[in-house]
Amino acid sequence: SQAVLPVAQRKVAPAPAAAPAVVPTHKLSNRQYEQLLRQNFINVRRVREWRDVHSQLLTVVAEHGWAINANPASYEQLHLSMLAGLLGNIGFKPEEDDAYLGARGIKFHRHPGAHLRKKPGRWIVCAELVETTRLFGRGIAAIEPQWLEEVGAHLLKKQVLDPHWEKKAAEVVAFERATLYGLVVYSGRRVGYEKVDPHAARELFIREALVAGEAPQDWEKRLPFLAANEKLIAKVQELEHKSRRQDVLVDEELIFAFYDQQVPQDVCNGRNFENWYRQESKARPDLLKLTRDELMRHEAAGITTSAFPKIVRLGGVDCQASYLHEPGDPRDGVTVTIPLFVLNQVHDERCEWLVPGMLKDKIQALLKSLPQRPRSRFVPLPESATRLAALLGTPDRVGHTGLVDALLKQVRDETSLDVKRADFKLDMVPPHLFMNFRVVDEHGRQLGQGRNLGALKAELGAKARGAFQALASLKIAPGAGSKTDSDIKTSENAVDKAQAATEKRAKQAPAAQAEKRYTAWTFGELPELMEIGKGGQTLIGFPALIDAGDAVTIEVFDEPEVAAAKHRAGLRRLCALQIKDALKYLEKNIPDLQKMAVAYMPLGTQEELRAQILDVALDRAFLLDPLPTNAPDFERRVQEGRARLTLIANEVARLALTILQEYAAAVRKIKDTKGAPDAVADAQQQLQRLVPKNFLAAAPWPQLAHFARYLKAIVLRLDKYRADPVRDATKLAELRPQEQRYWRLVAERKGQVDARMQELRWLLEELRVSFFAQELRTPQPVSTKRLDKLWAQINS
Repeated sequence: SQAVLPVAQRKVAPAPAAAPAVVPTHKLSNRQYEQLLRQNFINVRRVREWRDVHSQLLTVVAEHGWAINANPASYEQLHLSMLAGLLGNIGFKPEEDDAYLGARGIKFHRHPGAHLRKKPGRWIVCAELVETTRLFGRGIAAIEPQWLEEVGAHLLKKQVLDPHWEKKAAEVVAFERATLYGLVVYSGRRVGYEKVDPHAARELFIREALVAGEAPQDWEKRLPFLAANEKLIAKVQELEHKSRRQDVLVDEELIFAFYDQQVPQDVCNGRNFENWYRQESKARPDLLKLTRDELMRHEAAGITTSAFPKIVRLGGVDCQASYLHEPGDPRDGVTVTIPLFVLNQVHDERCEWLVPGMLKDKIQALLKSLPQRPRSRFVPLPESATRLAALLGTPDRVGHTGLVDALLKQVRDETSLDVKRADFKLDMVPPHLFMNFRVVDEHGRQLGQGRNLGALKAELGAKARGAFQALASLKIAPGAGSKTDSDIKTSENAVDKAQAATEKRAKQAPAAQAEKRYTAWTFGELPELMEIGKGGQTLIGFPALIDAGDAVTIEVFDEPEVAAAKHRAGLRRLCALQIKDALKYLEKNIPDLQKMAVAYMPLGTQEELRAQILDVALDRAFLLDPLPTNAPDFERRVQEGRARLTLIANEVARLALTILQEYAAAVRKIKDTKGAPDAVADAQQQLQRLVPKNFLAAAPWPQLAHFARYLKAIVLRLDKYRADPVRDATKLAELRPQEQRYWRLVAERKGQVDARMQELRWLLEELRVSFFAQELRTPQPVSTKRLDKLWAQINS
């Protein structure tokens, strides 16, 4: 294009009318031809040189008998021909640099006079390299890197990198890299490694496909030895996880040697291996099958199904158990898979015992965590742990109490030392010696996992209760008549339907409630428990009446404590529905309600106090143990209680007034007492524990009669503090350990308090009276020694 020429050299075309006739160049004389070239700014000498070269090329073509191409050469053909003689003049331009990298480590720039219509690509070839102020390339043309491979294949230097097994392709491949005079022509090209190094390719094939189990998935069907070997290896690995030893399964080198000895040397890929195996296995059906003896270094003594069972029974249900030896992994140790509907029926006491094969290690870890004096009595620990595991791990003892409690009793019996439960430092016991729980729904999806069963129950307990109730399907129907425990069973089909309908239960609730709401005992006998069949196993459910406001319903719970609390409230509502008129009169005529409400204000409202007084009155009038379980007993209980309800309600109100008046006095005294921070803080804590919002319903009725005395003792203690603060501090220091161990035990038992613990609870209050307000007296002798004796009975 003339546009790239200097302005002086651009030709201006004459008008068409004035254009002379064109004369062919071959008819011009030499002088005329040279004059024409000069007029068009063409170098005459270079044209002569080119005509000589062209003539010589024609002569060579004629001598070889080649035919001259009638079509013009393409850009690629032309530059491929040029590259054959200019491979040393190629260049590659990095993205971050303006210069080109050339052959043998040189760098050059594009010559300023190299006028191109567009920027060349990253690869170029130069007609010549000229060095002036710096090295320039002239006569530049863009090329493709694959042309270099075609023209200069004999000059390429190739490297094969990263040989590896490709499962999908079933062969060993590598990545090839080629350079020409130091310039990378291509990199990362996938090539079959067997052509490069057949021996190494065969070794990689055996190690990855056969030893490491990275064979294509369809091989297990076509090559039966693979599935058999993997199954056998998995069994041996399971023994390692159970025994927590890494020396049962032979190492991979021995398995490699087994395959290396039998696989032919020329088999380097999956295709050849399949062909060889099909032919050889016809004569040798057990070809390449490993045996147990070939896989095991030694027999894993003691690793039996009874020591490490696959099924662990928790909450009346068989749960799958799996084992893993991987310190640091959340699943390290034994993991049991618990269905959601049975979660609330799983107890910590059973889970502390793990499985028989792990009991000895846990006992040893617990003994090791003891203080030095009791621990020294069991040295050497391994032998003592083995003996104690055999002694304590009998079926009649496992699960009836916690392992720590059982071991504590045994340590006390053998050492005659006052070892406490807190002396076992559970944080020193390795995590794998605590059972890991995996909670799943009916579809097997994991909902939660961890070693803290209490935390899982707190997180998923409500869902577990809902799943259990859907499973139970409320088999106590209207008009069903009297049923015995054995009669109340749910068929497996009904259970499956109920479980599948769990998500629909919320939508169907109104209709279901309407069908099963009762205002009288018309539902037959209500058993204490019911059996629910599921998957060939039997779950235990606990039916309860549920307070629904203007009626009661029946639900089945998975925890007896929850069912008992709900059932008492439901029975109370059912009784109230039978005496509506009498109850309405009582609500309006509770004596001194306004006066009580003023003192109750820090705790709650007048309506809450009224409801609490009526609930306690109904409980005392109608619901003394044992509770009714059928319609006749219930009707008799209603008739008996109706006559004495008003008298009992007045008695409850009088006691509530007395307690609340003393409560108000104690609150004022605590607020007004200055200069006694420890005593005030302790009295405040005592008051909060003694008189919570629901104090009338929370405390046993016989104990409520003593509340006024306990509250008076708080006031007397603070009155006497100024006279002898040292005595108060001394008694408080003596009292605190007693209370702390009690509340710690309550926390450990998650609020489940038995009769002896209830006795201990109120003896602590009596001890406070004897320490700080002796003039009020106690109904029975009380001392720290008596508390220690009762404490020993609780621990035993």
